[in-house]
Amino acid sequence: MKNEELLLIPGPTPVVDSIYDAMASETRGHTDQRFVEIYKNSIKQTRELLKTDGEVFVIAGSGTIGMEMAIVNTVSAGERLLVISHGYFGDRFITLCEAFGIEVDVLQAEWGQQVRAEDVEKKLKEHTYKAVTITHADTSTGVAADLDVLVPIVKKHGALAILDGVCATAAMEEDMSRGYGAQNARIDVVLTGSQKAIGVPPGLAIVAFNKTALNAREQLGKIPAYYCDIYNWMPIMQNPANYFATPPVNLIYAYEEGMKLVLSEGLEERYARHTAYGRAVRGALREYGMTPLANEDVAASTLSCILYPEGVDDRQFRASLSKKGIIVAGALSHLSGKAFRIGHMGNTTEGMLQMAIEEIGNTLNEIGYTANIKQALERFHLEMAAVTA
Repeated sequence: MKNEELLLIPGPTPVVDSIYDAMASETRGHTDQRFVEIYKNSIKQTRELLKTDGEVFVIAGSGTIGMEMAIVNTVSAGERLLVISHGYFGDRFITLCEAFGIEVDVLQAEWGQQVRAEDVEKKLKEHTYKAVTITHADTSTGVAADLDVLVPIVKKHGALAILDGVCATAAMEEDMSRGYGAQNARIDVVLTGSQKAIGVPPGLAIVAFNKTALNAREQLGKIPAYYCDIYNWMPIMQNPANYFATPPVNLIYAYEEGMKLVLSEGLEERYARHTAYGRAVRGALREYGMTPLANEDVAASTLSCILYPEGVDDRQFRASLSKKGIIVAGALSHLSGKAFRIGHMGNTTEGMLQMAIEEIGNTLNEIGYTANIKQALERFHLEMAAVTA
């Protein structure tokens, strides 16, 4: 299937032919043994990616379902949860927790910056928190959380570390088997979706719980959930021939193929590729007078929020760029009209990003802003070479 446009938004991301082909395979019954084997393999692949000692769940839904599943199975009404927020999507945990009667506090960073470790330490000393949520890469700001700094603070105070990996999983390391910053500082829950760095069409929620998080679920007893109750899904994850809710058969086909591509590339190689992409794109755009919202030391590998130079009209710029087949996203909240967001993850290639840099330069020149395309492309290749070396 030919992709008519180059989709460089923070998600969904470009889908390759082998994933489209898998998704277009004949729909089979969800208890058909041929499908059951594909579902089993998808679950196995997810375990290999996240390396949990507990359970993984691959179900119909979005990252938002994953957020709800992570919270409602670990924290009960009246218990306290701390949100570490680096932007709009971190803040969404606040409303979610309030809906279930959870006492929620939040540490909000200025957009483009990280929450300070000393503020996290101070907050965790003030109250007893059942869990702390961390957004690995916030889709609104392009800021990445430093897990080596945050996770050991969370674990030192006895809280569960819940990681929102929606815009990071399969591009930035999320290894639930290792300690981050300290030997026993492990991530307890990772939640994500299929449509970003995994590179599969939207529609799947993926959540992993380690044994500590599963023990927290056991202690809760009855919870205010049905579809999101992991106890209803555990028999299916252990044997997909069982039934709870009809799985999205064709999306599971696509997910198995997408995960095959992720794992065959090699995780370390994949993480390095995304690091190179992020640095190369941001470096090239700086040559156009565009400024990344997040400084390089806190920037995510998967997407960037880019501030316009003075005089560039957001709607005109993105509309002109889209006519060339390059789709980027507008900025959110108070940055709307002042910046755009560009994704550089998943199945995106170096060639795609080079084309985008060139067309962004052409678009800037067309709308009356002088852009040196040759200089930007040179910077792009220099940054790529520096990281890959």
